[in-house]
Amino acid sequence: MNDESILKIEEWARKAASQEIVSWDYLPEIYLYMDQVLTYLNHQLALYENTATPLTSSMINNYVKDGLVDRPEKKKYSREHLAVLTIICMLKPVLSIQDISLLLQMALKNFSSREIYEKFRNVQQEAFEDISQRVLNCCHNGDAELLHLAAELSIEANARRCAAEQILRQINTSAIS
Repeated sequence: MNDESILKIEEWARKAASQEIVSWDYLPEIYLYMDQVLTYLNHQLALYENTATPLTSSMINNYVKDGLVDRPEKKKYSREHLAVLTIICMLKPVLSIQDISLLLQMALKNFSSREIYEKFRNVQQEAFEDISQRVLNCCHNGDAELLHLAAELSIEANARRCAAEQILRQINTSAIS
């Protein structure tokens, strides 16, 4: 791999390690219209631009129609809307919409929107810090080491997704029984 590629990987890793999702207290307190929500969230989630499709008004409208997101008040979206939409956008590449819905419904039975969002934000930050460090540690060990890390991360991601789906399936089965 050439030096430019290594620099790009290192740049991504440093960006990922320092990328921080805005805390609840810094989410906009004022209500936002759809175009403002899209601009805000697509900027917030820029690190995911290669792995997730940008959020669109159709997506938000479908989430509202499906009951995943509360209806906006007079076409304006609140801090709670932004928090839920952030979580949905980050989980969507990993879980089905049905699983995300179940996860949010169950979480909201036990915690406030603020608590869920903050927990999610903190776990996400810790995960990126860990992954970034692993990537940076491998960057100058050659292509074979980087390929090994890419395979390892992919396998871990798949295993974690499977575990999450199994847990959600069992929670849903228990809730129905």
